[in-house]
Amino acid sequence: MTMLKVIEVLAQSDKSWEDAAQSAVEEAAKSVRNIKSIYIKDFEATVDNARLVKYRVNAKISFVLE
Repeated sequence: MTMLKVIEVLAQSDKSWEDAAQSAVEEAAKSVRNIKSIYIKDFEATVDNARLVKYRVNAKISFVLE
């Protein structure tokens, strides 16, 4: 039987929410192996002069336990 573990992470990007999600996966991959999925729990953005300047995601990343 395969066992998965889920961690919750926060990530930020100047470009987009998709870039923030990719950044979350890349950073998590530095310390865990076998990442299988990412679930975006929340989206958030910082606004400056009526423009979105920072994109943030709160995500859950799942990976296979060895």
